[in-house]
Amino acid sequence: MKQAQAREVAEALFNQQHSPFGGFGLGSQTHHAVTIPDAVRRCRWIAMDIKATGFALFFVGPSAERARLVPCFDSDYPSVALATKLMSGANSEDIVRHARVSTGPLWWADDAVAGAAAGFADLAWVERTVPLAPGSAGIAFPVHAERGQCGLVVFLGSEMVLSQEALYEIHTRCFSLFSAVARMRPGEAGRVGSITKRELECLKLTANGCTSEDIARQLKLSVHTANQYLTQSAQKLNAVSRTQAVAKALRLGLIE
Repeated sequence: MKQAQAREVAEALFNQQHSPFGGFGLGSQTHHAVTIPDAVRRCRWIAMDIKATGFALFFVGPSAERARLVPCFDSDYPSVALATKLMSGANSEDIVRHARVSTGPLWWADDAVAGAAAGFADLAWVERTVPLAPGSAGIAFPVHAERGQCGLVVFLGSEMVLSQEALYEIHTRCFSLFSAVARMRPGEAGRVGSITKRELECLKLTANGCTSEDIARQLKLSVHTANQYLTQSAQKLNAVSRTQAVAKALRLGLIE
């Protein structure tokens, strides 16, 4: 199948509005009602269908000056996997630029797992790219939603199986999944918009393993003030502990 034909088939599948949330179109109430835990569960189902061992959903950061991937969730939810942190690091510029202008999936296999996912090379409409994380093999599906939002749904694994027909179906499900998650993002962003720079600094240091005493020393604060900043940030993120606050801040791209 040639690339043009592949795109036509993919567009036709997408226009049928297949939804991973059941027999509903993208405008249904079920589509609007999805939560992050629901989305994680649906993404896990997709991963199981292609024998992936890990997955992650990213938003593409809005800044035109700094191309970056903002993690929303991954297979370690509510924690953040090491591979996700690596993929959202400094080497994501090329795939971010690709996701902004194309819907063509990208696959990779590190030299350490050179034989992994080799079948992707025979698929139409799929291109090879540099590994997004060392020692990994995976495939990334660019996805787009309303208000110009775009992102990637990534699956990892050395024994993934994906036929040409399944490729279009999986991509369609990724589109539907991303569209559902994108609809809830404005509300999440509004709830965390009041977090101050100092509160984010305290959260970032906590994510790096610092204690309250360490934070106070590095930021030249009292321990009481450092704890107060952490308590305030946890409340704004609707978290029950500083650990959960850090996980939410990482997932929302507030800290790295």
